[in-house]
Amino acid sequence: MTARKIIIDTDPGQDDAVAILLALASPEELDVVAITTVAGNVPLALTTRNALTMCELAGRTDIPVHAGSIRPMVRDLVTAEYVHGKSGIDGAGLPEPTMVVTEGHAVDAIIELTMSADVGELTICPLGPLTNIGLALLREPRIAERLREIVLMGGGFFAGGNRTPAAEFNIYVDPHAADVVFHSGIPITMMPLDVTHKALTLPEYVARFAAIDTPAGRAVHGMLDFFERFDIERYGTEGGPLHDPCVIAYLLDPGLFGGKHVPVRIETTSELTMGMTVVDWWGATDDDPNATVMQEIDSAGFFDLLVERIARI
Repeated sequence: MTARKIIIDTDPGQDDAVAILLALASPEELDVVAITTVAGNVPLALTTRNALTMCELAGRTDIPVHAGSIRPMVRDLVTAEYVHGKSGIDGAGLPEPTMVVTEGHAVDAIIELTMSADVGELTICPLGPLTNIGLALLREPRIAERLREIVLMGGGFFAGGNRTPAAEFNIYVDPHAADVVFHSGIPITMMPLDVTHKALTLPEYVARFAAIDTPAGRAVHGMLDFFERFDIERYGTEGGPLHDPCVIAYLLDPGLFGGKHVPVRIETTSELTMGMTVVDWWGATDDDPNATVMQEIDSAGFFDLLVERIARI
């Protein structure tokens, strides 16, 4: 089997960090041609450092890491240290990386890698705000017809939002970039809060990472132990939702998920609902479907996959 070529666009974040490790631990299925970073959960300097740290932890210093956008396309940057801690990966307990960032802006790297790949060869996996992708599409619209797919974590519908009552964090941070992406015509698979809130870090799952007893296992255990505290307090659940690894798990085993191909639009004008993903789940409009929106997950199978792959590192 030929490994699927992907770019991971990310703002690590503990859950982003785990998603990166999952991808890098799966080279037979996924060929990570680059990691591009964006400001989101924490500012760009930290998201870039955290991506480099995960590459080192996975023993994959061959992966190019390109730093990208320092702020959203239109609005001021909103970050989430209140969830992720000052570093973005609090709990990991890892040293500063010695690996250095690759020359070239992330937006340029996305364009160059897409234009040089065969048509339909490359998939982009955004795990944070869609700023880099939106800017790449505006600068070089031809990438839309060359990409195989975008598989992203973002949005919510029946679950509402987690940054505001209406909006999930990634889309809220840069709704204008999200609007560009969802109007691009690229096939999109969307992992919203409706599915990620079913991927809960229950105590028995978190304990399995500690039991791996390797640097990667201990780092993942520490990050999840820190990361889940905010959502447990907010939602009153036994564990926190593990958002971003759902993107990579879908590429490895799409049978873990279930969803529907529906129209999705992004709110960019109302301050009350800014960043809302308006998902026409029941066909109330005549809009053409533009995204496959996931709603179901086999959470036990998801964590089995995640534990098995982290144990490979």
